Amino acid sequence: MDSSAAATQSDPAQYARFSRRAVGILIDWILMIVVGFGALFIAISVGADGLTRPVGFLIVIALVLYEPVMVSMTGSTLGHYYANLRVVDDRNGNVSFLKAIVRFIIKSILGWYSFILITTTRRNQALHDQLTRSTVQIRNAAKARPRDYITERTVFANPDMPPRWLRAAMILVYVALAFAASLVAYLGLVKANIVSSRCINTGRCTSAEDIISGCTGLLWIGVSLWLVSLGWRGKLWGARLRAGHQPDTPPAL
Repeated sequence: MDSSAAATQSDPAQYARFSRRAVGILIDWILMIVVGFGALFIAISVGADGLTRPVGFLIVIALVLYEPVMVSMTGSTLGHYYANLRVVDDRNGNVSFLKAIVRFIIKSILGWYSFILITTTRRNQALHDQLTRSTVQIRNAAKARPRDYITERTVFANPDMPPRWLRAAMILVYVALAFAASLVAYLGLVKANIVSSRCINTGRCTSAEDIISGCTGLLWIGVSLWLVSLGWRGKLWGARLRAGHQPDTPPAL
C-alpha cells in the first residue's frame, strides 16, 4: 500500500465513479493495442517466419497477465494510475494474484454489462468487484475532484427504505412503461414515414434508419439504467424513501 493511500485511511473511503473507471479502462486498452500491434509490426519487419508466432503467443500471455500482475502487486494498472485509482481488497490491501485473475476473467466475460448495477451498490461496485470482494477507490485524495468519487451510500441501511421486493417490482413497472413509450415513439416515426415499413417487416433498412433504430434502443437502455438507479435508492413513486430520509449521495456513475 503506497503512502498516499495510507494517508487516507482515517478518512471516509472514496469510491470511484464509473466515469473515472472508464477513463482507466480506455487508457489500458490504448496501451495494449499499441504494444500488441507494435510488437507484431517489429516481428513482421524482421522477416523471420519463426518469430511471428512466438511473439504473438507472448503478446497474448502478456495481455492476459498485465492487469492481474499489476493490480496484485501495486493495486493499479497504468490506466488506473492515470485515472488516480487503485483496486482495494475488502481487507484494505491489494487483492491477491489469484483474486486478481478471477476478477479479470469475470470483467472480460461480462464487459460493460458488469457495470449495469453499479449505482445500486453502497460502494459503487461493478459485478466483478462484488464477486471478488473488492472496490475501486481514489489512489491519492489530494489529486481527486469531488466529481471523481462518492462516499459510501448509507441510504441502503436506512430502516425506512422500502423492501427490496417492492423496489424491484416498481423498477420493472417503470422500465416496462419506458419500453412502451419508446415503442410508441418508434411507431410514430414509422407513421411519419421517417422509418419505412420495409425496415420493420424485413429488416432491410437504410443507414439513416439503422442510426434511428440504434439511437432509440440506446435511449431506452439509458433511461432504464437511470430508472434502476433511482428505484433502488428509493426515489421512484410507489416505492419511495419517506420525505426527510432522502439519499445522502446523489446519483453517481
